[in-house]
Amino acid sequence: MQFAHRTTRLSALALGITGALAFGQVQASGFQLKENSVKSLGSAFSGSAVAKDDTAVVVNNPAMMTTFEGTTVQNDLSLISIDAEFTGGGTDITGQPLSGGNGGDAGDLAAVPALSLVHKFDNGVAVGAMVHAPFGLKTEYERDWVGRYFAVESDVKIVNLTLSGALDIVPERFSVGGGLVFSRADVTLSKAVDFGTGLFAALPVAARPFAPAFARPQGSDGFAEIGGADNGIGWVVGASLRPTDKLAIGLSYQSEIDYELRGEADWTVPAQARAALDAAGRAPFFQDGSVTADLTTPATTMLAVSYQLTDTFKLQTTYSETGWESLQEVRINFANPDPDSVEEFNWDTTRFMSLGGEFKLNDAWTLRAGYAYDETPTTIQYRTPRLPDEDRKWYSLGATWQFSDALQINFAYTRISPDTPVAVVINTPVAQGGQRLSGTFDSAVNIVGVSGQFRF
Repeated sequence: MQFAHRTTRLSALALGITGALAFGQVQASGFQLKENSVKSLGSAFSGSAVAKDDTAVVVNNPAMMTTFEGTTVQNDLSLISIDAEFTGGGTDITGQPLSGGNGGDAGDLAAVPALSLVHKFDNGVAVGAMVHAPFGLKTEYERDWVGRYFAVESDVKIVNLTLSGALDIVPERFSVGGGLVFSRADVTLSKAVDFGTGLFAALPVAARPFAPAFARPQGSDGFAEIGGADNGIGWVVGASLRPTDKLAIGLSYQSEIDYELRGEADWTVPAQARAALDAAGRAPFFQDGSVTADLTTPATTMLAVSYQLTDTFKLQTTYSETGWESLQEVRINFANPDPDSVEEFNWDTTRFMSLGGEFKLNDAWTLRAGYAYDETPTTIQYRTPRLPDEDRKWYSLGATWQFSDALQINFAYTRISPDTPVAVVINTPVAQGGQRLSGTFDSAVNIVGVSGQFRF
């Protein structure tokens, strides 16, 4: 009974679905993706809620859709290269070093597309639609790396369809807008499970020195993979004030979205550990079966200001807050008798601040640049290999080529670097395996984007 109880609690070793979501080295705080506009990317998203000629305002501030004429279609693609390499080590419950290497480069090259459309009617009403990925990641460590008991694979896809409308209250000066957000979340995560520790802890203390290899820590590794998906609905509202021809102020808010992820748990249990479970009358534990987990993606508030200093130069800024306090813990519910797996996050609200500018070089070319500071929602006591996250700095450059009156092409490059070295220190409770991992991540993100916009 003692063995079965201790071994069962291994299922609580960071198998939270949001733990997979939380690999924050993608681009924005937590697992947020800001890359819905290449044009805004080129200025570190400064002024993105007051952009007059960027159809991503369908999401960033629908009130700005009234500044368009006719129909505008925009297709954005951002290529994100993530580097994240671990240096450090760990120990098991007996104090012996954890075996394995550094896991390789946990990052990947990811493509983040976005498609948006705005149509302005003659009566001051505008409508728009946009498909984009507001949250997501794809990271993977080698299966035998030193931190395998904490994370191996994290694959998250969240896609939103936003349908928005806007109305001029005071033509050319004040408008409001809002819309509905239809979302789909699809998550897969995996990690190794140290069944050897459960076998070892179940033995009398006097017998532990004589335990066979498979009944020692790191001697009987299994594997767990969990996948789940669900649909959710949210909303977005915004307002735009343009008191003069030079000054624009935009405010927008996007709501939280709730998901009840439903999927399957796939367990790989070594034969000797399975035999021990069966012999202890715990055959139903660690069997494949269905799981559920609640997830709430955060609300976002954005304030942006732009000012046309000269005929050729515009200064712009953005301040936004992301309500990560929606993520305090994640609880996995197993349909099988395995107890709930609970992982604490205790995340807090983050702030994103950017400053940038646009310079109109000539009728064909506009250049832009920006700098941003982006806070992390986590702290060192809750940081895990699924979230080697730290406050980060953005350095962005971009350009627009106005090919014709109807067609423009946008380019952008952004470099994101952590503000300080990303340290990870984890001390797993003895009841959950007792492993310890400590070290640092050498990480950086490079983003290259291109988009095309067509008006008709």
